[in-house]
Amino acid sequence: MEWIVAPHAAEWQLADTLPSALGAMGTPGFSDRMGLSECSSAAVLLVDGLGWRLLREYAADAPVLAELDTARPGAAGFPTTTATSIASLGTGRCSGEHGVVGYSFAEPGGALLRPLSWSRRDGSGKDTSLLDAWPPETVQPKETVPQRAVAAGVDTRLVVPAEFAGTGLTRAALRGGELRGVNALGDLAAQLLAGMEAPSPVLCYGYHGQLDMLGHVHGPGSRPWRMHLRQVDRLVESVAERLPAGTQLLVVADHGMVPFEPGSSPDADTDPELSEGVRLVGGEVRVRHVYTEPGATEDVLATWRSKLGSDATVLTAEEAIAAGWFGPVISEGVRARIGDVIALARHNGVIRSSAEPHAAALLGQHGSLTADEQYIPLLVARG
Repeated sequence: MEWIVAPHAAEWQLADTLPSALGAMGTPGFSDRMGLSECSSAAVLLVDGLGWRLLREYAADAPVLAELDTARPGAAGFPTTTATSIASLGTGRCSGEHGVVGYSFAEPGGALLRPLSWSRRDGSGKDTSLLDAWPPETVQPKETVPQRAVAAGVDTRLVVPAEFAGTGLTRAALRGGELRGVNALGDLAAQLLAGMEAPSPVLCYGYHGQLDMLGHVHGPGSRPWRMHLRQVDRLVESVAERLPAGTQLLVVADHGMVPFEPGSSPDADTDPELSEGVRLVGGEVRVRHVYTEPGATEDVLATWRSKLGSDATVLTAEEAIAAGWFGPVISEGVRARIGDVIALARHNGVIRSSAEPHAAALLGQHGSLTADEQYIPLLVARG
């Protein structure tokens, strides 16, 4: 498994970001795990899908971002997927502790929770909200970093798309902060600056998701992706050049991305060998949680290893936990959310599921533990 980049192999992890920013602000109860400069207020902007390796490869399209790069890549965590990463960032904990262990994972009703929509999907493809049946505060009951920051007297703001208000993932990962909904790059920049211009101490968390979307649809490094990277560069420049003295802007990401050319890929649902002994397949196309029937784990493990061969690494949940991929702590109830068998796609491959007919056709993918997906940048601008 020499190709795998485990989260703890990096100098810092995404979960360290908000606690470190608060530590740099001198907030009681927080320590700076990332070696940041002292500041009076801090803004943290997460650019979805901006992997460190992608940024370095396309630095000519993002000269401001490249100049701000500290050359200290961190780890997104495991799996390298948005829902897990946002929960890690918002709680300051790894996935085994906060419990949002993937793009989709087993819920008590016997189906899969999709935390981005906080819903379950039945066999007919219909989505049903689980906001009442399995509330976010139950799935992720631990105090969030925004809650702790507010309790410590910090003006804590969530500068995120307006439609994120009240969503399950926001409630699970970021509850406690004041949500200031934005609609486009202009008000995202304006709200970040407004936070830094307000009386300190202020912690602003901002999110931008369109680079990831274009990477999925057109592929990372495609012309649409590169043109949007230029817009992100201008966004960061417009904030960085106006930062008040004593404040700082940190730009990070939730994961990187690899290009994918749709073609022949194994299907976990329709291949009779892969589906034998399997009751549920979660995760996403580059990292699968495979939930087995009672007593079938060893047979499923052997079959998946044989069928996928060198295109994937397949191991048991216990092996992944022992390797530290989910972090040092597995909270009560979280083990049941982790697949009995875990399969990680290597290179640029995917493991399809007929329940996700469009996912395997996307030209950009993430979720696995390659360096391209795991490493994220730390970009710093100071006022």
